[in-house]
Amino acid sequence: MAAIIISINISDKKGVRKKAVASAVLRDDYGIEGDAHASGRWHRQVSLLALESIRKMQAMGLKVGPGDFAENITTEGVALPVLPVGTKMTVGEDVELEVSQIGKLCHSRCAIYEQAGDCVMPREGIFARVIKGGTIKVGDGIRVEGLKK
Repeated sequence: MAAIIISINISDKKGVRKKAVASAVLRDDYGIEGDAHASGRWHRQVSLLALESIRKMQAMGLKVGPGDFAENITTEGVALPVLPVGTKMTVGEDVELEVSQIGKLCHSRCAIYEQAGDCVMPREGIFARVIKGGTIKVGDGIRVEGLKK
């Protein structure tokens, strides 16, 4: 299966579920235009979570989907948590991202954790810096540098 974008998600405030959009503009060393987490000058400019991870939470009985974990890009077909920091990927035609962090420390328990007793984002979500910006859209391919087919 080829790796693709399932959903692109943004919000104008931090700490809320993100809403799906059909396409987004990523700016060099900044993040996604219009998203509260874009600010440049730090390593967590864009967040990614695999649909495969979301399905784990759905299997626990939660009614969750893309954007509910506050991820910017929901993917399918690539094992995000095993990509080492520094891995480069091309999204769409020519947007270049570099993995900058795997998982994150949650300072407080989110609503998903409270409902299920677990949340996949801290373990399986990844963060990236925007090396080369451009426009991405749902359905675009994702090519990981050095990934064996």
